[in-house]
Amino acid sequence: MLLSLWNTSNKIEDKDRNSSVSKCEQDATRMAATMVETPPPQLITTIEWGMMDKSKFFPLYTLSSFTVRCALYPLTLVKTQIQVQRKKEAYSGVLDAISKIYRNEGVSGLYRGFWLSSFQIISGVFYITTYEGVRHELGKHEFSPKAKSFIGGGCASIVGQTIIVPFDVLSQHLMVLGLVKSRAGGSKNPKINPLGLDLDKRFSKTELAKEVFIRVYRLNGVAGYYRGYAASLAAYVPNSALWWALYTTYQDELLKISPSWMSHLVIQCAAGTLGGFTTTILTNPLDIVRARLQVEGVSTMRQVIKDLWLEEGLMGLYLKGLSARLVQSACFSFSIILGYESIKRVAVSDEYRTRVRW
Repeated sequence: MLLSLWNTSNKIEDKDRNSSVSKCEQDATRMAATMVETPPPQLITTIEWGMMDKSKFFPLYTLSSFTVRCALYPLTLVKTQIQVQRKKEAYSGVLDAISKIYRNEGVSGLYRGFWLSSFQIISGVFYITTYEGVRHELGKHEFSPKAKSFIGGGCASIVGQTIIVPFDVLSQHLMVLGLVKSRAGGSKNPKINPLGLDLDKRFSKTELAKEVFIRVYRLNGVAGYYRGYAASLAAYVPNSALWWALYTTYQDELLKISPSWMSHLVIQCAAGTLGGFTTTILTNPLDIVRARLQVEGVSTMRQVIKDLWLEEGLMGLYLKGLSARLVQSACFSFSIILGYESIKRVAVSDEYRTRVRW
């Protein structure tokens, strides 16, 4: 009797043990199947507006924007002076312009009008907020990434130009005064010095900026600060829309052909530079017209185009200042994307951080 009970007990224990082992094996098999079926989280190549901590993004973006503009401002000044000069009466190219300005006025000559131009940082914050905000809203609908970037870039430029054009007008008047002083008899050219400033009088930088501000108002009233606004929109809205769309396109294409180990940030910087080159080549005539309108005070875009055609022909209209713009655009595009995409990575929320690759 006892032997029978003992045998029965052993059989029950063996059955329980086998059942437990079988259950463990089933759990292990199920877990292994789940691990195979569940793909690893996909890497994020574009950090969207809703993925970032704005309290980190805005201060860092403002600092980055100021640093880039400060470092590259001389290229902006040189580009403007080359666009406004008659043929090649003052400078033969970018290097010639930089060397002559530095020789005549030192480093301060390369930063003429910088503090007025630095107000672009304010417009830059509104610009990037508009761009990201429009993309965020379009993302709720059936829009492709390229379409979102194109529309967002155009809207951002409209907002940015509305804020910055008055500062742009004043700073460009200050920029071209260096061109006037570098030429013999240049101060007699009313198109280069439309405000009729006495360049022999010694002004401090603050006094000169104040004098330009007053004279623009006396000549044209409040409308004088928005001279060339339509030309600015015509030049910068297509430029901005195309640049962002091309940046997205180039980034996608480069990601397809780049090895998996390559840094996403390097790919984005290359895409930004290529986008800058392309848009500069396509929109250069519009930027020349904008600069001439804001500085010379000619009433219409048509008149500026006509004058450029008579002075320099089709090649002059298209190629004038192109090399300076290409250098400026390449440097700006690379630097802006380097700062912008780095800041987005720093400001990204913790839940997305592991899916973002530098």
